[in-house]
Amino acid sequence: MRKKELIIVGAAIAVAFAVAMFYPVIATAAGNVEIPPAWSQKLDASKRFVLVLDGEAVLDKETGLVWEREPSQSKYYWPADGPSITANGVCSSINVGGRRGWHLPTLEQISSLFDPSVSGEPKLPQGHPFIGVLVNRYWTVTSCPGASEEMALSFEFSEGYADCESKYEETHYRWCVRGGQTHDFR
Repeated sequence: MRKKELIIVGAAIAVAFAVAMFYPVIATAAGNVEIPPAWSQKLDASKRFVLVLDGEAVLDKETGLVWEREPSQSKYYWPADGPSITANGVCSSINVGGRRGWHLPTLEQISSLFDPSVSGEPKLPQGHPFIGVLVNRYWTVTSCPGASEEMALSFEFSEGYADCESKYEETHYRWCVRGGQTHDFR
């Protein structure tokens, strides 16, 4: 290549590198909330959560997950193979803020919202934008270790524990999420 072509190629690489390095800063300044998750950082609730999808959902900037702003106020059985009125069926069929693609969270996903330092209940980060979160148990898609496939873990927001439950005999609340891993792998 000639010297002029090398300079042009070098300049193009430098510009591409600069854009890649500073994109999150540029995107934030432009009002775009799509920033990469920061699992290694602990953000205050005021910086961690952003209302999205016309205020019907919440983006968690620590995890990159998008949660329903208001989880269910009704209890459901878990099954994915049952009617659409089950926790798994509702999540896979709902439309929140004009978006589909929701699912039950894994245990890791839902427990990422639990904040043991909070004195009240539910134990969610102070200043969170969620509404109607109950202390009771919520279904996860995570299987119970060593149990049959008819069992799944539920999570509760009082003490932050998970419990193995029968998908067909127990009813719990559902809190649908978008993004991340969509199911538990055995």
